[in-house]
Amino acid sequence: MILQVSLLLPNRWNAPGFAMGANCPIACAFSVLQYHNAMKHRQLEAFRATMRSGSITEAAAMMHISQPSVSRLIADLERAVGFSLFLRSGRGLTPTVEAKAFYQGVEGMFAGVDRLQELARAISTTRSGVITIGTIQSIATIEVPKAVNTIYRRLPEINFMIQSRNTPAILDAVQMHQLDIGIVGRQPPYDGVEVLFQITAPYVCLMPEAHELADRSGLVDLELLAETEEFATFGGAFPDSMMSIESSLAQKMQKRSRLSATNMPLAASLVRETGVLAIADPFSAEQAVLMGGVVFRPIKQDLKYHVSIIAPGRDRLSLAALEFVEVLSGQLSKRVSDIKRYRSSRHS
Repeated sequence: MILQVSLLLPNRWNAPGFAMGANCPIACAFSVLQYHNAMKHRQLEAFRATMRSGSITEAAAMMHISQPSVSRLIADLERAVGFSLFLRSGRGLTPTVEAKAFYQGVEGMFAGVDRLQELARAISTTRSGVITIGTIQSIATIEVPKAVNTIYRRLPEINFMIQSRNTPAILDAVQMHQLDIGIVGRQPPYDGVEVLFQITAPYVCLMPEAHELADRSGLVDLELLAETEEFATFGGAFPDSMMSIESSLAQKMQKRSRLSATNMPLAASLVRETGVLAIADPFSAEQAVLMGGVVFRPIKQDLKYHVSIIAPGRDRLSLAALEFVEVLSGQLSKRVSDIKRYRSSRHS
């Protein structure tokens, strides 16, 4: 490492001076300019240690090197700067006037470097602060708490603020930097945000556990069920963009529907209480099964449920927030893999 240092010297040497005292900011580490010859960092360390300790012996101990090595570094530095740094009298050392002036600049430089190192360590190891998360309801009850718990246990300095909203509200909040992380359920692309993770999962058919189809193997054919069964809809419809469902099938199911819910958990409750069926994302279906009274079956039709993790930008997230994203992404990937494997086993 080569440092080029501008010296704080008396005017008689006509050297450009700079004030680098105790109040010098971190920027002073970058304000070191060329004086005469390039000086090596190790030479400056030896000079600093000698000035602080007052002897070559103690400087060598501080630097964990031999005394001759310190003497050689000091001599090399004196040649580089062009003046003597110490007067040798017997076994002692006395700093020259020039050395005292030079030492002020060197200490200022090292102070700046020390602060930069502390800052770098803080940035690279930061595990404090608040992570704000907005999540759709289907992911809010099981997956998000599990991921939060992992970070909560691992990083005790982290605080969480978690909100359950719908996808449009989460998108708006992330775009306006009101949330660090958003978990949304609409098919990309999304404007004004960065997608950190995305995955699709197959929808399932939610039914009462006493339904005649509950214990059967194979996939549920919605085309056949639409002829005889009633389904709970979402907002009075089966949105094509949400489910990738064919319009003709959606219309057929709507004709037999008397119940409409605004979200999946509510639809699951209607299934439990009224005996109707519902198309549900697998995450909401899992929540419903845990509450009891319902089961879910895989669907023949390839209806896709989209989940994405978004942020204003990856570079805006703390390391702890990125760690949370990694944990949640892993959970969602495993859950979807399990669901697809279950679907394949029922299909065979």
